[in-house]
Amino acid sequence: MNHSGKVDQDDIVRARNVLLASGRRTPREEVDAYRVLAQVSPASYLPLLSRALRRLSYDTGSGERHPACLALREEAVAVARSIDPAEPTRARVLHEALDSCQRELYDLGRRAEGLALRAEMLAVGRAGAALSGTSAAAGLHAWATGLSEEGRCAETADAMTELVSAILPGGPDSVGLSWSLLEWIAMLQDAGRPDEALAAFETLVGVQAADAANDRGPAAGHLYSLVGYALMLDTHGRRGRAALVRQQALALLTRMAETGERNLWSGSQASVWAVVLSFSGADGDRATPDAPRPPSGTAPLHWSPDAKRRYFDSRHALRAEVDALARRADQDPDQYLAELVRLHRVLTVRSAVYWEHRTHLFAERVRPLFDDGVDLARRLSRHDPADGTRTLACTLIERSGFHTAAGDFGPALDDFREALGCLGEAG
Repeated sequence: MNHSGKVDQDDIVRARNVLLASGRRTPREEVDAYRVLAQVSPASYLPLLSRALRRLSYDTGSGERHPACLALREEAVAVARSIDPAEPTRARVLHEALDSCQRELYDLGRRAEGLALRAEMLAVGRAGAALSGTSAAAGLHAWATGLSEEGRCAETADAMTELVSAILPGGPDSVGLSWSLLEWIAMLQDAGRPDEALAAFETLVGVQAADAANDRGPAAGHLYSLVGYALMLDTHGRRGRAALVRQQALALLTRMAETGERNLWSGSQASVWAVVLSFSGADGDRATPDAPRPPSGTAPLHWSPDAKRRYFDSRHALRAEVDALARRADQDPDQYLAELVRLHRVLTVRSAVYWEHRTHLFAERVRPLFDDGVDLARRLSRHDPADGTRTLACTLIERSGFHTAAGDFGPALDDFREALGCLGEAG
């Protein structure tokens, strides 16, 4: 551009030559060229410039962020916002730019700014849904998980209710239906809406059963939903119904131990197990004050980077605390053993969620924790039969879930049967 504010024709020619030249251009060269041409033909080049800025901010080949990553992503947002609202590509380009920028803000711990961009993403999505006539607004899930991390439980539950209401009419073929139901259940529970959470869990059980029966999903997914449903029924005093659901789970697990899964499935069912395990253990996992918490019922893929770091890094301090508490429990079990069992469970759950998607190390790293947890629960059961026996049953059921996720259906059935014996439900 020259001093009069007009774009120099030589700059335009050079920019076009860069884009037309054979051979590979660098992201930096693309950005410089699009910056020039966007001044001449904004409708054509502003979307390209926004996307090029995002590519420049992060090198997917090396996995390295640009030193000015945030500034480049903020510029990509500004460029996308400047696209004429009448342009049909504006909504998608803006949504992509906002998404990229909010992830970087969350990674830097600037959560309030990140959540504000998620709110803008949702506004863009709602506008797009209104124009296209679609029911689910893009950005609604990201908004819900952001609210959940901040502990804004009532708003989170409302957002997930809106999302599930939009996709549920599509039936089992709806993309991500089971995952959305799982998140909805956990968020309704957090919001203190147990009747709705239980009704949603019953819906999930039905969806998973239909998927397994029609070879659309693994039997293990159905099993995890039954076990989680029974636990939530217990939590809310519906023990008779919980016992019936556990009998359904026993029948299913017995068949799986005899025949295995009917089809080979990806590891996604283990992810379902890890998520059910994490939110079913929320009562024993005390949140850190003034710190982001993982969004309830949501796979780590959708957690913000700083929430993920805090949650998983806490395992190291928890390990040290468990070891120290174990020594005290040896000396004074009356005072320390129950707390040791609780804290060891928190460590086990966080470790299981961490290692679950690292499939080649998952069973090796997690099995000793579940085994130690059962041993501790057996000690507690002998020391305090009134409360400890039920704790042992819960610990055995959780180890049964681990064995199922690891593909060891025989040991899973053994643990589940012993747990039912502890609960007086073996018959």
